[in-house]
Amino acid sequence: MSIAKLTLQAGESVTCEVGAMIAMSSGFTVETTSRSRGGGGGITKGLKRMFSGENFFLNHFTSTAPNQTLWIGPGLLGDIMHYPMTGGTLIVQGSSWLASAIGIEIDATWQGLGKALFSGEGMFWVKCSGQGDLFLNSFGSIYPVDVNGEYVVDTGHIVAFEDTLNFKIGKAGSSLIGSVLGGEGLVCKFSGQGKLYCQSHNPPSFGQLLGPKLKAR
Repeated sequence: MSIAKLTLQAGESVTCEVGAMIAMSSGFTVETTSRSRGGGGGITKGLKRMFSGENFFLNHFTSTAPNQTLWIGPGLLGDIMHYPMTGGTLIVQGSSWLASAIGIEIDATWQGLGKALFSGEGMFWVKCSGQGDLFLNSFGSIYPVDVNGEYVVDTGHIVAFEDTLNFKIGKAGSSLIGSVLGGEGLVCKFSGQGKLYCQSHNPPSFGQLLGPKLKAR
């Protein structure tokens, strides 16, 4: 159940997911747009972000005085991870991007219809590239994996991965029937070399457990 405290100096800016702000100092200006700060392609990129599970709009917080603090947090209970980007690209599952420096470009990338239908993830994923501080959130705890070869993750537990990795959908066991009866079903099989970040829980499974216990409206 993490939240993040960001301290900005005069003139510094950070871009956040809509609704992420919990509290802030009085020395901030807030701008809501569909484009990255100083970037282009506002409407197109906004629509792509919607398909990836993020909001159409972005909130840009700019400090107008020294040592201004901004508190942000995710909608689901879980971790917040700080990922310092020094180049390259990080692919983030929809709803796990929380905030980033203005030097990071936030776009969306197509992962394929088959992966969307069977992985429990969306067809579009958030693509983060550039340099600066990136903040991701999860449902439950986040743990990193150094992949060198192959690694298997249960569907719905992916937070992010470096673009040097690829994954395909496959069955957990030697037979599909055995995988389904064992409760695992389909899994994401990663290959390559790079960093993978996973979450300990996933919202669909939590919803299936919680749903029957809720009273009908």
